[in-house]
Amino acid sequence: MALGALLVLAVVMAYGSSLRGDFLWDDDLHITANPTIIGPLGLKEIWTTARANYFPLVLTNFWVQHALWGLNPLGYHLVTLACHALAALLLWRVLVQLRVPGAWFGAALWALHPVQVESVAWICELKNTQSAVFFLAAIGCWLKWSCAGSGEHQQAGQPRLTGARRDYCFALFCALPAILSKPSTVMLPVVLALCVWWQHRRLTWRDFGALVPFFVFSAVAAAWTIWEQRVNSGAAGAEWSQTWPERFAIAGRVVWFYLGKLAWPADLIFIYPRWQIDTAQPLVFAPLVAMLAVVGGLWWWRASALRPVFIAAIYFGALLFPVLGFFSVFFFRYSFVGDHFQYLASMGPLALAGAGLTVGLERMSPVRGLASGWAYQLRGIVTVGVLVVLGVMTWRESGHYLNKEALWRTTLARNPEAFMAWANLGDTLARQGRQHEAILAFRRGLQLRPDDPPVHNDLGCALVAIGQPQAAIPILERALQLRPGYGEVHNNLGNAFSRVGRGDDAIRHYEEAIRLKPAHFEALDNLGCELVLKGRLPEAIARFEEAIRLSPDSVKYRRDLGTALARAGRLPEAIVQFEHVARLDPATPASHAVLGNALAAAGRWDEALARFQSALRLAPDDADLHGNVGVALGTLGKYPEAVVALQAAIRLRPDLIAAHNNLAQILRSLGKNLEAAHHYDEAERLRQQASRPR
Repeated sequence: MALGALLVLAVVMAYGSSLRGDFLWDDDLHITANPTIIGPLGLKEIWTTARANYFPLVLTNFWVQHALWGLNPLGYHLVTLACHALAALLLWRVLVQLRVPGAWFGAALWALHPVQVESVAWICELKNTQSAVFFLAAIGCWLKWSCAGSGEHQQAGQPRLTGARRDYCFALFCALPAILSKPSTVMLPVVLALCVWWQHRRLTWRDFGALVPFFVFSAVAAAWTIWEQRVNSGAAGAEWSQTWPERFAIAGRVVWFYLGKLAWPADLIFIYPRWQIDTAQPLVFAPLVAMLAVVGGLWWWRASALRPVFIAAIYFGALLFPVLGFFSVFFFRYSFVGDHFQYLASMGPLALAGAGLTVGLERMSPVRGLASGWAYQLRGIVTVGVLVVLGVMTWRESGHYLNKEALWRTTLARNPEAFMAWANLGDTLARQGRQHEAILAFRRGLQLRPDDPPVHNDLGCALVAIGQPQAAIPILERALQLRPGYGEVHNNLGNAFSRVGRGDDAIRHYEEAIRLKPAHFEALDNLGCELVLKGRLPEAIARFEEAIRLSPDSVKYRRDLGTALARAGRLPEAIVQFEHVARLDPATPASHAVLGNALAAAGRWDEALARFQSALRLAPDDADLHGNVGVALGTLGKYPEAVVALQAAIRLRPDLIAAHNNLAQILRSLGKNLEAAHHYDEAERLRQQASRPR
């Protein structure tokens, strides 16, 4: 119990800095912009469609979390960390069941190793931590069933298979959610067979028969995943066109790469450089040949003291098999390796390392002549020292995952040629309003990959945002040449044409974006705005209403609809939309001001005044709001208060013509003709000044 608590505490301390982290790359696909999580879709679509990626149990977990704490990343981090800690406890118990020396130490090595940071600190990799829990639970139940079937733990007078059927059913039950959490767990049947062989040194027909349902689950999941990666995730094209010799060469290099990171976890990178494989060079196959030679040697000596090494090696290779390069995975577009790919696989080598170090330290006492007390202390010092070093490295590495900008800048510091990191850094900066920095990042990305449509699109958007739509048009048109059916580019090209006054071209591109993606609510709203400028109000209103149906909580879409309704003379309906705006965005002065203007236009001056005053409390230095309050007060006959409000507006903005005019009218109503004349004259002077050519 104490050791379990210590393991959990160590995990929390090592990964604690990640709890302050934000959502990162791909978290939008899985959570923050996934319609099955944030709406309008839901659980039904999670289980019956391939929205985002098909990890239905993980998406269900995200759906529940979103219902509990919305989009607060802390809750998601806590769940991911809890799954990792639970997986560490389960690994410890599985190693105990397998009678692996130093079981606790091996589990701690795995839990605290820095290569796991990517899986624990990156929210969408709950796929790894959640699947590991079910994966290890299935192994634990299988081991109990296997021991019962072999006669272990059987007590005199009891039936041979008491409880065995239950353990087997639990193992099968856990296998399914493991696969539904992450398809890479399809190698579970191989691991179960290895466990039996480790325990009993043989596999019986009973074992093979019991494994059949597990292999059926795995076969179905594997077939689905291969299809899903190619069709839904888009893992098809030049980046995935490797020949079989190239794939074998990659596989050999991948295995040694991952072993190297486990042995020496320095220079971990979120996106590693993508290898260039030239099969014309014989040395490119050297890692594969070396790997096969090692495996062959271990097989030859499998009955010797090297048996644990052989088991760990086969486990490692089996769990890596789905990501060795034989099957196309979308991530391979950026790199053939990623730390999160060896989350489960690393359990084998690290458990072996823990066992080897434990046995080695235990044997030091007689060899070195150490007293038992000193030997025990030495074991403790080495164990604690290794875990502290790994924990500190993990804690430091977790700090690079606090936000997108930190992640991409760290990645580029370690891999300056990471095209994807440049593209995503640009996107991050653009979302922060740092458009000029974003443009530099996008241009650097295009230097590395000149024919990438999304980066052309992002660069065009950034240029539009800084007021250079004319420069953006050829860049966006190039994106369409590279990918003709790219709906997002049509929308953004429409924005660029709109900014340069080419309304008809803008409408054409907005309509094409909607044709390609009927649920493109941003394009629907943009089209509506352009139709308003053309005076086609009924069509514009229909587009706004469709956008709101798809995104009912959008403040902008409701404000645009309200404005169009007001222009169409449908003031009561406009007021309803502006009331929605005020409810959805009560902290923004404009939300109250626009409702106040509509209420004033409808002659509901008392309500309009209340809205203007609400807006003014949020923005006390806004001259226009002071002017609106003054007009409302004057209309309601509260002249002295109106004068104060209009004088405040003029004090804040002496060139506010409307305020001078309105103040002059109220002063005249109060009989202060001289002061009224002064403000009429000032309004006229300002009007003439504004009309002069500059």
